[in-house]
Amino acid sequence: MLGSGVFVLPAFAANMMGEGIWLAYLLAALIVLPAALSKSELASAMPSSGGSYVYTEKAFGAFIGTIAGLGLWSSFLLKSAFALIGFQAYLFVVTDYFGAELNAMTVSMGFLLLIVGLNILGVKKVKAVQVPITMVIVVVMLFLCAAALLLPEADLMRPLRSSAFRGEGLQQQLFGVAETAAFVFVAYLGVTNVAAIAGEVKSPGKNLPRGILISLVISTLLYVLVGYALMAVVPAETLTELKDDKVVAVKDSINHLAEAVGGKKLGLAIAVLAILTMASMALAGLLAASRFGFAMAQDSLLPESLENVNARFETPHWAIVITGVVMAGAILFLPVSDIAKLVSGFQIMIFCLENLIVIILRATVEKKDDGSGWYAPTYRSPLFPYTQWLGIVGGVFLLYMMGDKAAYGAMAVSALGVVTFFGYGRYHAGSRRTPFEEYRARILNPTHDEYELETVPVQQFREMMRNPTQVEHDRRVAAFNAADAGRHQHLTLSEFQRAMHVLGYDYYDFQLREIFHAADENGDGVIVIDQFLAQFEGELLGGDVADPAPDEGDGI
Repeated sequence: MLGSGVFVLPAFAANMMGEGIWLAYLLAALIVLPAALSKSELASAMPSSGGSYVYTEKAFGAFIGTIAGLGLWSSFLLKSAFALIGFQAYLFVVTDYFGAELNAMTVSMGFLLLIVGLNILGVKKVKAVQVPITMVIVVVMLFLCAAALLLPEADLMRPLRSSAFRGEGLQQQLFGVAETAAFVFVAYLGVTNVAAIAGEVKSPGKNLPRGILISLVISTLLYVLVGYALMAVVPAETLTELKDDKVVAVKDSINHLAEAVGGKKLGLAIAVLAILTMASMALAGLLAASRFGFAMAQDSLLPESLENVNARFETPHWAIVITGVVMAGAILFLPVSDIAKLVSGFQIMIFCLENLIVIILRATVEKKDDGSGWYAPTYRSPLFPYTQWLGIVGGVFLLYMMGDKAAYGAMAVSALGVVTFFGYGRYHAGSRRTPFEEYRARILNPTHDEYELETVPVQQFREMMRNPTQVEHDRRVAAFNAADAGRHQHLTLSEFQRAMHVLGYDYYDFQLREIFHAADENGDGVIVIDQFLAQFEGELLGGDVADPAPDEGDGI
């Protein structure tokens, strides 16, 4: 989160509404809060890779799920591209200071290649980079803002005066704040990033809600403080430049703040930190974006190759590579402000949808005392359903304020989703009655009967695998171990299919794919060999299979 929202967006926001940008950040956070609470609940109930796509597909079915999945994928990769574009301005600060010359676009592409590689290496490698950078950025920005507010020349009242909110009259000023809040909404996209990799998170029922809510509180406080301190020290008109006969916002607003506080050397240090921070943000964005394609492939809405994970690193390498390629195109061809509007517009729609999903799932498939229903969140959003309806109404208002570009972007992504579903997903994904259809039926006919969601039948496979002889069990173990290219005692989808064909079992690949998904309960793209055999074999005809070690919460 703490990348472009701190280092790039403030100048653009100030160019839109004046020095009162802190209020726009605060308003955006208030609209995000209901969605953060709803997503915390949904993630605790469905801790699998894919995040919002998974919830949407579960509630509304494959068609709406395809549109939402591709929209989320686009939003996350565009925000990551936005970071790699934004840091180019700070790169110029560094090169100007040392009198060097670097091609900013080449550097951006180099960072993109690096973060693609780190994502393929796995989440632990990403964490090793993210944690220290995040800690440093929080501490440094707090000190910078404190120093700025203590400057003798700081005008502490400027961000509070009525002149800080452009427009004639209170109504126009309020609409200006709302429009700017919709624009900076992209800064909060990362607050729920972690749910996209929920299948790889330890103790998701506890850690996901905690991580989401703590992230929202910290980032909101930092955004508001940075916006206030910047505008108290640097007037809004200073954060513009003339480009192609047009007055546009600068992309290095925090460099202006740093130089006002400590001169060129502090500006240089902040520029280096900005480059590292936004590269780190792009790293996390690519991590989350790639999991949407991975999850959609698991539901047969995208080709199977996107769900296959790397045998050595156990990450969805093709989904990561394709996401990186599209990011490269966005960096080369899209303007910064348009990217921000496109991402914000679609993300507001998704947050509204997540609030609606909580309402639908609680009304239809929430687990009852008699054991019926499958929706059983370990974290529950407070003040239900008022929190959700507040988030929906606020989101719709911000969408109205976004203007035409956000609407066109949403329509373009929706069209892509429609083409993808009818061109591929419809012929490969299974059909079922959704909770949304159940919810609609209850409203139209409150006395209709309940239903259960359909599941993929694997009973035939269980019967075939059950109670093998010792010789057959040993043959299966040998085939699975031989297929395990990564030597982790795990099998990816392609490794499982290969092993089953070697064993001579008469199944097509698409049937083995369904069986694999049934065994891969947490949706991380791998199955543990011992656990799989214990689950499907039961007792040996001549000996017992040892109970597998319990899942310690690492998602494997």
